[in-house]
Amino acid sequence: MKEKKTIVLGISGSIAAFKSAELASRLVQKGFEVKVIMTEAAEQFITPLTLQVLSCNKVYRGMFEDLDAWEVEHVCLADSASVVLIAPATANCIGKIASGICDDLLTCVVAATKAPVLIAPAMNDGMYENKIIQENIGRLKKNGYRFVGPVKGRLACGRVSVGRMSDVDDIIESVLRLVR
Repeated sequence: MKEKKTIVLGISGSIAAFKSAELASRLVQKGFEVKVIMTEAAEQFITPLTLQVLSCNKVYRGMFEDLDAWEVEHVCLADSASVVLIAPATANCIGKIASGICDDLLTCVVAATKAPVLIAPAMNDGMYENKIIQENIGRLKKNGYRFVGPVKGRLACGRVSVGRMSDVDDIIESVLRLVR
C-alpha cells in the first residue's frame, strides 16, 4: 500500500467481539490505520483498553464523550474511512442501519460515510434466519453494503449452524479487495 488507508472498525455487542482484537491487530500489522468504535453493548464483551492498545489509537465509544473537541466526531470518522468494517455486526446493529436509525456513534458514522461499508454478521442461527433480519440484509445489499459471512460453525448457544462471524483471514481479504 502506497498511502496509509484507514479502517474504521465498528464493534457491536456480540460474543464474537473477542475476534475483533485479532482483527484490529492484524489490520495494523498490514499497514492500516485502525480507528475503533465500540457500542455500549460491545463493552460487555471486550474492553476499550484492549482495542486501544492493539489499534494504537483512541477507541471511540459515544457520541458525546469528548465535548472539548472542536470537530464533529462522527463526521470526521466517516470522512477518514477508506472502509467502514463492522465486525461483529449484530442483528440489532444491522436492523438499525437498514432502517436509517442513527442513535449511537457507530450508526451515525455509517450513515455519514461515503466509504464502502463491510458488514461481518454474528448472531444465533434463529436470528440470522429470521425473515425480517434477512430482509434487512437484502435491503443493505441492494443499497451497496457488502457482507462477509456469516459462516457455519459452533455458536455461543452450542449449536453448529450458520451465524458464526467469518474467520479473521476472510474478513481481512474482503477489506483488501475493497481498498485496492
